[in-house]
Amino acid sequence: MAIELKGLTKRQDNYSQWYNELVVKADLAEQSAVRGCMVIKPYGYAIWEKMQQTLDRMFKETGVKNAYFPLLIPKSFLCREAEHVEGFAKECAVVTHYRLKNDPNGKGVIVDPEARLEEELIVRPTSETIIWGTYKNWIHSWRDLPLITNQWCNVMRWEMRTRMFLRTSEFLWQEGHCAHATAEESEARTVQMINLYAEFARKYMGLPVIIGVKTANERFAGALNTYTIEAMMQDGKALQSGTSHNLGQNFAKAFDVTFANKDNQPEYVWANSWGVSTRLMGALIMAHSDDNGLVLPPHLAPIQVVIVPIYKNAEQLAKITEAVMPITERLAELGVSVKYDDADNRRPGFKFADYELKGVPVRLVIGARDLENGTVEVMRRDTLEKETMQLAGIADNVASLLEEIQDNIYQKALKMRDARIIKCDSYDEFKEKIEDGGFFLCHWDGTTETEERIKAETKATIRCIPLDGEEEEGVCMVTGRPSKRRVIIARAY
Repeated sequence: MAIELKGLTKRQDNYSQWYNELVVKADLAEQSAVRGCMVIKPYGYAIWEKMQQTLDRMFKETGVKNAYFPLLIPKSFLCREAEHVEGFAKECAVVTHYRLKNDPNGKGVIVDPEARLEEELIVRPTSETIIWGTYKNWIHSWRDLPLITNQWCNVMRWEMRTRMFLRTSEFLWQEGHCAHATAEESEARTVQMINLYAEFARKYMGLPVIIGVKTANERFAGALNTYTIEAMMQDGKALQSGTSHNLGQNFAKAFDVTFANKDNQPEYVWANSWGVSTRLMGALIMAHSDDNGLVLPPHLAPIQVVIVPIYKNAEQLAKITEAVMPITERLAELGVSVKYDDADNRRPGFKFADYELKGVPVRLVIGARDLENGTVEVMRRDTLEKETMQLAGIADNVASLLEEIQDNIYQKALKMRDARIIKCDSYDEFKEKIEDGGFFLCHWDGTTETEERIKAETKATIRCIPLDGEEEEGVCMVTGRPSKRRVIIARAY
């Protein structure tokens, strides 16, 4: 029986409040002094680091190279691509001055009106413009292509309604920006990266995402096409968890980025961009966690195994420690991160509750009697099941158990998602059932007007047109007009 965590709201009582409390209580993040911005605490950042390191390795295996570009973007750059500036204008933070001075009235400091910038600067909401302004200097010939670049950085989008990890004014992310000689190469990279994100989500996050294409109304500002991975949270809402954009030649033309082809003729390059952010942390929390706290997939857990000794005196502790050391060494050899918590500042019960709250996948408990019997108590966080196992060979058994837990977490999320994917052909039925959440497979007539009507009347949006969806003749559930395939509609974060 898990120890009750006082003060953590139950999911069924208030899912949103449960999430907000869990982020804080599990030591993942907290609100900062700056409205809409968060402090990511060491434990939360350790999870993000594992995500970052894994993705970075996967990127580089496809030929990606990392770089870094400025935080501040000249306003004139943002204005060069009309759709792009329109898409981000309302979220931009603008730097207008470069100096403060003492208030002549003695009220601290004020902005020096004589220190106004000649050109205002935008705190990057995304980096297409500054990067394409740079690529103009890097690309001259077909020999310079393809250019496959990524940066890990922070961005700022002035959000009015914020929630830690899911939607904050400042957040961490990676953004890849590629230049190609042909439209086919650019499209291939765009698809390659959304598939890479899906592989990461499924293999490491235990998240059964759906790959699809965004509607024209929902695609990235300035893109010809946007691919997305959509995940279902436990409350039945969707979370866009990664996107890859085919930018065509729009940004190349806006910034005059051309190359001499093999016939020495000038051509505009073809572009794409792709990114995921700390929003993945929100997905990880909401997709798997329970009323006892976090449930972390072992592949991303900062601490995969914790060992807690139960002892009455220093002599017992010394014997337990002597038995534990070979176990920790073997786990390390197997690539498993392990913590031996022999600190005497907390009772075992508090340690158990804390590690359950923080989602440590496996807990081993060893006492004096266990040593005598050559056994150890093993608890797996995903099911809270306890089992007594032999101490001999425990490290290898635990390594296998971690993989079993990883798969179980994925299968549980997949079963939950599939049970809540609903085919629906009646708009009245849809409006009734959307209140309970879920992904609805519905026919849509392809018009922005119908899309906006659904959003206005139900607060649900077309999440994507699934890539694995087959053509299926039907009629739009709203207008009765012809439709060739179903789309996924859901309420979303």
